[in-house]
Amino acid sequence: MATGTISPSNVVLMVCLITFWGSSFVVVKATLREGLTPIAIATLRFIVAGCLFAGALVLNKSRNPRYAILVEREDFPRFLLLGLTGVTFFFVAQYTGIELAGASIAAILVCLLSPILISIFSAWIFKEYLMEKNIIGIVIAALGTFAVILGGALDVKGNPTNFLVGTSVLLLTPLLWAVYTLAGKGILAKYNPFLVVAYVNILGGLCLVPFSLLEGSLHEAFTMNISEWSAILYLAVTCSLLGYFIWFHVMSQVKAVVTSSFMFAEPVITVLFATAFVNEHITMLTAAGGVAVFAGVCLITRR
Repeated sequence: MATGTISPSNVVLMVCLITFWGSSFVVVKATLREGLTPIAIATLRFIVAGCLFAGALVLNKSRNPRYAILVEREDFPRFLLLGLTGVTFFFVAQYTGIELAGASIAAILVCLLSPILISIFSAWIFKEYLMEKNIIGIVIAALGTFAVILGGALDVKGNPTNFLVGTSVLLLTPLLWAVYTLAGKGILAKYNPFLVVAYVNILGGLCLVPFSLLEGSLHEAFTMNISEWSAILYLAVTCSLLGYFIWFHVMSQVKAVVTSSFMFAEPVITVLFATAFVNEHITMLTAAGGVAVFAGVCLITRR
């Protein structure tokens, strides 16, 4: 049963998890500099991840014949929606934003705005009540988001139009994640969570293939160097397969509010890695905006 306390071993696992996920923004930025496109990186990552998840499902089935790996036909459209919003469109938008706006800005906007939009949509769709402090948190987070974008725009080197396009694309990712999260509520109540994530990764990866073919980048898989393949494998193995194993293992023992609180540190990890490895830096205005968004999230999610 999930509890409100977390063991030292689970703390270590969650630190590993946010390190994996926080560093992924920087790994993608470095791989983009190698010449791969956002669509190519996303496609190759989730083709590999999809194969790993499929293998994990088969292994679970072989160990436990009663383990169900098929979903009901009427639920397939919902799984497809989850694959499109949680993987296909989400990661194309995220990786495009990283390319145009930078890893640090992407992490702040992607990681911290998602809980805000989920709270807003939950209040709207499920008629959940927003208290005064929640509304204040939304306002503070909105101002913080503006400060993050303004600070990045003032500091941008090169084409400022690319930066503004990048941040606009990044603002789609919390919206997509909110749709993914809310659309998945009923499915998660019916199926094993790992099975759901496996299907999302497999379907999301398959839906990326046509985009990569249209772009003409899928053939790059045959000409990539060791550095590029190492990045793809890192994203697929640690961030996708191992990351979700850790997430669901800890979630089975600790309350969601405790595990989710670790996610607020993810942008900090990204900024540290981006500063060290891809020579990014953030302005004081951007940092202040990030703190404001974080404060807003705390007010919104606190009950």
